[in-house]
Order: sequence, then structure tokens, then C-alpha cells
Amino acid sequence: MEKFKAFLKRKNIVFSARRYGIDALGAMAQGLFCSLLIGTIIKTLGQQLALQPLIDIGQYASDMAGPAMAVAIGYALKADPMVLFSLAGVGYAANVEGGAGGPLAVLLIAIVAAEMGKLVSKETKIDILVTPAVTVLVGVALAKLIAPPIGSAADAFGQLIMRATELQPFWMGMAVSVLVGVALTLPISSAAICAAIGLTGLAGGAAVAGCCAQMVGFAVMSFRENRWGGLVSQGIGTSMLQMPNIIKNPRIWLPSILTSAITGPLSTCLFHLEMNGAPVSAGMGTCGLVGQIGVWTGWLAPSEKAIANGAQAIVPAAMDWAGLVLISFVLPAVLTWLFGLALRRLGWIKDGDLTLS
Repeated sequence: MEKFKAFLKRKNIVFSARRYGIDALGAMAQGLFCSLLIGTIIKTLGQQLALQPLIDIGQYASDMAGPAMAVAIGYALKADPMVLFSLAGVGYAANVEGGAGGPLAVLLIAIVAAEMGKLVSKETKIDILVTPAVTVLVGVALAKLIAPPIGSAADAFGQLIMRATELQPFWMGMAVSVLVGVALTLPISSAAICAAIGLTGLAGGAAVAGCCAQMVGFAVMSFRENRWGGLVSQGIGTSMLQMPNIIKNPRIWLPSILTSAITGPLSTCLFHLEMNGAPVSAGMGTCGLVGQIGVWTGWLAPSEKAIANGAQAIVPAAMDWAGLVLISFVLPAVLTWLFGLALRRLGWIKDGDLTLS
């Protein structure tokens, strides 16, 4: 046993919640942003400006979400170069096989593949063959075996959201806003879920509200710890960056969740905010302002999916614009800051709990 422990130490394999639940998870969030999220932003910009090169660039970046996440995870696990490079194919397979649950599948599978690759790395004279072979074979085999069930679970989560849209607007708005907002921050793709179930209309608007509550909420609530860099990285980047901190102190998630439970019903019942652009935009929130652009384009030229669901082009009135601004920016900032302040005074949130690594 002592020899095995020494071997693991030499291979820098550490079985800990911090290594897998914080380091790997945080790196995966960065990989997701540098591929799917930034790609969607660039593609949306290209569509609005009618620039095909930008559309193509955005699509290329989005297609590399799986490899980017897997390589980021391997980097966080301090994988050797041969292991790290081999994880690109593993990430691609896990993301494709995982469907809407691709990011979650990549997280679990890339961790196992990386650690297995590290075990054999530099242990043979034919390392250039053994290390990538073990990493790729283990990773892709797991992708075929467990990624589809993970994807099915994510699809079931999407169906839960779809059923919530059939409820009365108040409860539907609350359910969709909270659930999609939570999905945005978890290591699953809220954008992919929204795209998979074709979330448009009032439900799409509630999804935008929930995502904005998470992103703007965390950005404002953590301003004292992360200043302007954190405001930008979370406010127009992703609230998934806070997942390592949420694991350490789940109470920091309460302010943004409570906010989404308020802004969702306001979106559906008061402002009647509809997201009739591309369904993927419903799960993007303020990331590159893609959610807001989706609402705007949905007003002027609804997507095919939205038209199939009965949407029609409109000329936005002052109430429409007021709803978009309040739901996307003002209310998430004010409400989450107030809830966060209350929890700080209760001692549930302490200075440093929201600091990004």
C-alpha cells in the first residue's frame, strides 16, 4: 500500500474534492467559455452584421467545446503533455455522445482518462504510443458507455423545464427561471438544453431572466472581492466560474436563486417578455449580450422555431424595452446585492467566499 501511495504521489494523482470538484471544475468552465460561449457570441455578432467570416469563426470555436474543456481539465490535473494533447479527442467524443449533458460528461470522463494516462505516462520505452493510446481508448470507451445516459439525464431535465412552461405564467416563470439559471451555473450546458427543447416565447424569456439573475447577480454580489475583472468575467462571461466557491459554501448561491425566482414571474406576468430568437440564446443570459440580442432579433424577425411555435414579428414598445433592461440588468443587480448583503450580515457569506481563483 505504501508503495502504491508513493507511486500515486510521484504521478501527481491526488484523490480529493478540491482537485476534482474545484480545480478541474473551474478549468472546465474556462474551457467552455473559450469555445462554445465565445463562439456563440462571435457567431451571433456575425449574424447581426451579415458577416459570413464571423459566423464561420464562431461555429468553428463552438464545435471545439469538448476538446477545449477536456484539455482545460487535463491542465488543471497537471497532466503530462502527451496526456494533455490526447484529451482533445476524448473531450470531443464525450461532448458529442453526451448531447445536452456534454459538459458534464466531459468533466467526468476527462478526469478518469487524464488520471489513467498519467498512470502510464513515461513508464515504458514506447511512451509515445502507450500514453496516448491508453488515454484515448479509456476516454472514448467511457464516452460510448456513460455519456449517453448522462445526456439522457440532461434531456430529462430539459423536459422538466418544458413541462414547467405548460403551467400558469407565474409558476412557470418561476420554475423555468430558477431551473435554467441553475443549469447555467452548473457544469451542464443551459444553452444546449434550451436549443435541444426549442425554448422560445414566454418560457424563453423566463430562461433569459434566470440566466441574467445568475450572471449579473454573481458579478455584482462579488464585486468587493473580484472588482472590475470579476464584474466583466461573470457579468458577460459565465457564472460557472463560481462553481468551485459554491462547492465550498453552497449558501453563496441563495441570493441569485432567490432573485431568479422573482424576476422569472415578473418576466412572464408583468412584462410578457418573450425570447423568439434562436433557442440557444435563451440559455446564454448576458454572456456577450447574446440573450438580449436574441430577444431583440425575435421581436424583429423570429427564428424558424419561434414561428413554428406561433411567434410573429412585432415593433417593440417602450414597455418591451423597459422589461428587457429591468429583467436583464437592473433587477438582478439590485436584488442579488440586497440578498447577498443580508446573508453577509447573517454570517452565511464571508469576505473571500466569492473570490475567483
